Amino acid sequence: MSDPVVILSERLLEAMRAALGDALPPDADPLLAPSRNPEFGDFQANAAMGLAKRLGEKPRDLAQRIVDNLRIHDIAEEPTIAGPGFINIRLKPSALSAALGAMSDASLGVESIGGARTAVVDVCGVNLAKQMHVGHLRASVIGDALARIYERLGWKVFRQNHFGDWGLPIAMVTDAVKRGAERGEINLDNITLNDLERMYRRAQAECAADTRGLEAVRKYGLGPKAEAELEAQVQGAQEQMERSKAALIALQRGDPEFVSVWEKLCEVTLGACFDICRRLHTRITDASTAGESTYRDELAGVVEDLLARGVAEVSEGAVVVRLDEFGIKEPCLIRKRDGGFLYATTDMAAVRRRVQQLGGDRLIYAVDARQSLHFKQVFAAATKAGYARTKSGDNAELLHAAFGTVLGEDNRPFKTRSGDNVKLSDLLDEAVSRAEAAVAEKNPDLSADERRTVAEAVGISAIKYADLSSDRIKDYVFSFDRMLAFEGNTGPYLLYALVRVKSILRKAQDELGICVSEAVGFSVNEAQEKALALELLKYAGMVRSAGDACEPHRLCGYLYSLATAFSSFFENCPVLRAPDEATRDGRLRLAALTGRVLEDGLTTLGLVPLERM
Repeated sequence: MSDPVVILSERLLEAMRAALGDALPPDADPLLAPSRNPEFGDFQANAAMGLAKRLGEKPRDLAQRIVDNLRIHDIAEEPTIAGPGFINIRLKPSALSAALGAMSDASLGVESIGGARTAVVDVCGVNLAKQMHVGHLRASVIGDALARIYERLGWKVFRQNHFGDWGLPIAMVTDAVKRGAERGEINLDNITLNDLERMYRRAQAECAADTRGLEAVRKYGLGPKAEAELEAQVQGAQEQMERSKAALIALQRGDPEFVSVWEKLCEVTLGACFDICRRLHTRITDASTAGESTYRDELAGVVEDLLARGVAEVSEGAVVVRLDEFGIKEPCLIRKRDGGFLYATTDMAAVRRRVQQLGGDRLIYAVDARQSLHFKQVFAAATKAGYARTKSGDNAELLHAAFGTVLGEDNRPFKTRSGDNVKLSDLLDEAVSRAEAAVAEKNPDLSADERRTVAEAVGISAIKYADLSSDRIKDYVFSFDRMLAFEGNTGPYLLYALVRVKSILRKAQDELGICVSEAVGFSVNEAQEKALALELLKYAGMVRSAGDACEPHRLCGYLYSLATAFSSFFENCPVLRAPDEATRDGRLRLAALTGRVLEDGLTTLGLVPLERM
């Protein structure tokens, strides 16, 4: 027995088919739910009333026919019928205990269903010379959690950090840094990401010609001085833009001086990125990085290939892939009139690489929901082009794991007071600082080093869990007070639940000299014991469900339900002070399995389990 709800539902449906044959409607549902009154059983199936009404039969008679065909003696007591036709089912404690024993191996009941399948997960998406901000939080945390879930399910997984390190804006800042170094204003050996971001913004501003302002001055005759100033600004910006274009050409040709500066910019940017990724406890590393620069030599070939095979066509000087057969009116633009490539061109090349070189059977893109149309177009165009075709001849699944926006408590996009994006490093620092204050208040006996270690884990886990526990497609409000609370559906609450389990196990060993024994059965007689057991048996199904739907919040919700069930069990079913040794040992084993599932689930999400808090 894995999840009793699944098994009972399947058996009830089989009994309904046997009882009604062809008369059973195709949409029939056993309507199995936990019993509201434990005196009548653990579960109640309410299908007979609705079916009887549709078929013109008496509900109780139909319920009896279903029960007569119901084969559940291996896991439940003899079912009973109550009222007009409620089917009550009580699980056998021995069956529950056996099921828990079966899931107690190293797998915790989670089957390795990936087999030889490969998932490629697009994560992070940091840009050269720019700090990671709150927008990167979701792409990094959700993407890494999905990758971990697929790894837990036995898939081979590749993370791909789509690094924005190529194009004209990159050439702008590369040229600016190179000139600054040549003038002695910049020391490339100790340049920081803050320096690069500042220079990036200045380089963009220097290339922005105020042509509209000049037109307005001339149109309204605002005087020769204003006109001369704007003419100088426009001319200077145009000259700077030409320098940037020349820098891009130099990069494209592999000019050693430009390439060495560009490589330094990449090194500084990615170094800061990986520092944050490590702090977030993601598995996003240098090996995960796939910069846009790595596709630069493939883009012309992609366009030529699509044109040669008639997949793409020239339209008003541009090259597009029409997608009408996919129900998408807007064509996918892959080359501009001036010959320039676009994000779609790079993403087409990325699909081809991820499927045909990495062997991806399922490609998952953890990217902002505002990019939905873009990915619909790219996925359709890549499928039309055959780039998504795997070695088996099937098309890989191309999935956009879209996510909503992080909002401030004013329900607007989360920004600083000045309107800038919030730096992710600042956000993590603030969370850890607040967590340290809360931990010091709750447990003043911790040493300073232990308090900092706990605060780091609690603060980071709080931020990650708040993000992951929200339905990813929805916006959510960022609130330190809510996410750092030790009560409710929060990361700290789950960490504390696990710590409480570990505390029980330590006390059992240190004070009573007993360890968890697999030779004893699980204690599943009391209502709270059964409720906890039933939650534990859902684990494997919830991991699969989270992976299938690419929705980490399903696993988060499950872990919260498990922690809540454990809290009720802890309060109502004394473990170390149980009435007898057999009950104590059975409850101890139940607590230990709960701890293992909690720790496995938290680790699968990328949170940091603790021994003490």
